[in-house]
Amino acid sequence: MTHSVPDVLESLLGPGRVIADPAVLEARRHDYWMVSHVRDLAGTPAPRPAAVVRPTSVAEVQKIVRWAGEAGVALLPFGLGSGVVGGTIASADAVVLDMGAMGAVRSIDPENLLASFDAGMNGQAAEDAVAARGLTIGHWPQSVAISTVGGWIATRASGQFSTAYGNIEDIVHSIEAVLPNGDLVVLGKGPRASAGPDLRHLMLGSEGTMGVITGGTFSLRRAAEARALTCFEAADMRAGFALQREIVQRGWRPPVMRQYDERESRRMDARLTKCAILMVHEGPAALVAAETAAVAALAAEMGVAAAPADVVEHWLGHRNNVPGWDAILSRNIVADTVEVSADWTRIAAVYDAAVASLKEVEGCMAASAHSSHVYRSGLNLYFTFAVQTAGPAVMEATYMECWRRIMQATADNGGSLSHHHGIGRVRRGWLETELGPEATALLRRVKAAVDPAGIMNPGALIPDA
Repeated sequence: MTHSVPDVLESLLGPGRVIADPAVLEARRHDYWMVSHVRDLAGTPAPRPAAVVRPTSVAEVQKIVRWAGEAGVALLPFGLGSGVVGGTIASADAVVLDMGAMGAVRSIDPENLLASFDAGMNGQAAEDAVAARGLTIGHWPQSVAISTVGGWIATRASGQFSTAYGNIEDIVHSIEAVLPNGDLVVLGKGPRASAGPDLRHLMLGSEGTMGVITGGTFSLRRAAEARALTCFEAADMRAGFALQREIVQRGWRPPVMRQYDERESRRMDARLTKCAILMVHEGPAALVAAETAAVAALAAEMGVAAAPADVVEHWLGHRNNVPGWDAILSRNIVADTVEVSADWTRIAAVYDAAVASLKEVEGCMAASAHSSHVYRSGLNLYFTFAVQTAGPAVMEATYMECWRRIMQATADNGGSLSHHHGIGRVRRGWLETELGPEATALLRRVKAAVDPAGIMNPGALIPDA
């Protein structure tokens, strides 16, 4: 007699531990990628998984992973489902490993400025826990309240304050993970180590393909003593890029530096007529005072005018508000944001080419961009598109054409095809363009060595050979 996957898992974990409730299975079919919602609307939805399992301990994760490896059953690690690139799409025979029951604060160490959490810990709850001790993780993705700390690691996330505080790879201290053979590893030790390749990067950006992240330790900061807000308007995107470059290359690091093109600036505040640049300065009071004065003087020197600082205050209060897909799709519109990056000498060409190409799409209602993460050698761009379509039958093709145009324009002008949302399925076909054929082949070999049975989130990240 052949037993079903839920029955086998129940015998493994005990009664009541496996979720076969149709409503839960329905909610765990996919993440927040627009195409998955388009397919639901078009009548071609992703299937429900065979089961959802919610482990409560690392030992249970190991038990489930070992069983899946022996049985050849696909495992899909699942945080809170806020991914937007198709990193999670179920199949009818797959098991979704919902990490939501592993959401505890393990420790907070104010002397060493370290905090450890279960991987399923809600991001905002993790920040609140350290904030109560006068500390901060300093990682503020737009999804902070609807994402997990394990998801931050798995997607190699960035936060809105990254210019000073760094991205997740700069904040993570160590990573605990269960490998596809069931072994438990802790990757990372000490403030820095020179002990061969940094194996934390096997899990950073792995999107569930190399194992199950079960915990993470982060290097904290003390809460800022002071904060100041400044806003400027550049004549065009190039003038704004030049100001941002001078600021960071002269050694100033406002945690938030965001530049919006004219369309997005007007949408943000009717008083803005050119390209707005928003900055949040925080840290020791003396540093904040020096930085704001230096940035204002540099902007005046470069002919970039000051703008009302309350624009930044409004952004801070509304920065995580995003419309739901249902309201957009009900109007037969497809839309998305696509983040890329490039060196300073290439970023303007990337912007020009991508926006111009998007505007050629029939029904294009919006094609714009802003930057949100700045580095000494370049910055990112966050493209936004919205296209009116004829209905569900053509929505996916139109959406993918917009993505293709942004990817092609970025590649043609020497940019990097992903900044912080990851690869998932929407960029999987472009990964070889990004990495090159030799490095892509190396990634496949690493995947085959770590996960020879191919059970970990098949179909995500790694393109077929």
